This record gives sequence, C-alpha cells and structure tokens, in this order.
Amino acid sequence: MSEEHVYPPGYIYRDGLSGHCPRCSKGRMFDGLLAVAPRCEACGLDFSFADTGDGPAIFVMTIAGFIIVGLGLYIEVAYQPPYWVHVAIFLPLSAIVCIGLLRPAKGLLIALQYFNKAEEGRRES
Repeated sequence: MSEEHVYPPGYIYRDGLSGHCPRCSKGRMFDGLLAVAPRCEACGLDFSFADTGDGPAIFVMTIAGFIIVGLGLYIEVAYQPPYWVHVAIFLPLSAIVCIGLLRPAKGLLIALQYFNKAEEGRRES
C-alpha cells in the first residue's frame, strides 16, 4: 500500500493557501517569508519537487495591478490629489498587496504540484 495519504482537493487548497504541508496538513511549507523549507517538520515530506518559478509572481502582479491601478484611477478622478499623495498611498499599498498575496499563491502552486504529481517534462526517444 502507498505511504502517501490521499486528500480531497478541498484540503489541498486550504493547506496551500495557509502554507501547510500538502501531505499531513501539520508541518509548515515555508522557512521564512517566501523560502520553501527543505522538508516538512511533521511528516518529513521532501519539498525538493517544488518548483514554482515565476508562476505565482505573474498572478500576483496581475491581480495587484488591477486593484492598485483601478483604485488610483478612482482616487484621481474623484479627488484629484497632488502626485505626491498617489506616491505616498500607492507605493506602500503595492508592496503590501504583492507581498500579502505572494506567499499564499506560492503555497497553493506547491500544494497543487504535490497533489497532481507534477514533474519536469521528459523527452522519450
């Protein structure tokens, strides 16, 4: 019998977004803010399979850009503040939104890689 525990997809999304191990749901997936831990401290799952690349960053930049630009346009049309107000508001807000969304997005992609048993493509000759 397989050593892996089978989870319904709902747990995979919850564990990925919260940064927990996709196999046991107890250990942490991250070692610091965005660095992936070498292995789960609870079940010992090796996270060397995790290769998210730039995938989470692209999603986060798209979502954050939509929110920040939309809010900036609204404030410009409604209140017409000076440019330094835009910089004072939207520069920190951009950093907060991007950093706040990047860790859950990265965790979700790692959990989905585990659940779908994603591997690097190989060419068979």
